[in-house]
Amino acid sequence: MPEIIPAILPKSFTELTLGLEQVAGLVPYVQIDILDGKFTPERTWPNIGAPDPDFVKIIREEEGFPLWDEIDFEVDLMVADPEEEFQRWVSAGAKRLIPHFESFKTPETAKAFAEKFQSQYGGDGSFLALELGMAINIDTPIEVLEPLIEHIQFVQCMGIAKIGYQKQPFDERVLEKVKSIREKYPELTISIDGGVNLETAPKLLDAGADRLVVGSAIYETDDIANTIEEFKNL
Repeated sequence: MPEIIPAILPKSFTELTLGLEQVAGLVPYVQIDILDGKFTPERTWPNIGAPDPDFVKIIREEEGFPLWDEIDFEVDLMVADPEEEFQRWVSAGAKRLIPHFESFKTPETAKAFAEKFQSQYGGDGSFLALELGMAINIDTPIEVLEPLIEHIQFVQCMGIAKIGYQKQPFDERVLEKVKSIREKYPELTISIDGGVNLETAPKLLDAGADRLVVGSAIYETDDIANTIEEFKNL
């Protein structure tokens, strides 16, 4: 059974909370897409009108993250400076963090970040035991993973050509990318984000994907619980 991860692209704290409420009890994880208006043209909460007062309270531990006791979350950091941003999300309670390889200035910077993260927050070096994934765009060769592989727990392949937007068309090239990664790294967890729906999901699973990050194909249905069950049963 694949792991299904609903994706929220929140424009406000209220929208985030509602998105979490709609899937709490149905899945163990959600993904929260964080856009800073630099790495991608759009912004999402909490970068709209920052500093956001609700987020400030969360990272200061004055308040808990919405539904923190019912559902865990991973953060897709579509930001220009993940090295500066990630600590805020560790403080907010994220269990998985996903920077984008393309956001690092050099491959060496990406490797240094992954090494440092693993030593501070990974299973061997911290009671937090956080997971680190690395997202790669459709045009990024899988060879970039080689120096990172011992420091990350999963890779997130983008299934669309234009990141940071929901409802983008599925890019079939990701299927060959997933097959290549599965062949080279048979034990690596592969997550797919972008263009995932009930039509494309079976192709991705056949190619070797383990996790499916699903946005509008879940949230824009009339029966979210039933749709999630359909994905799980693929």
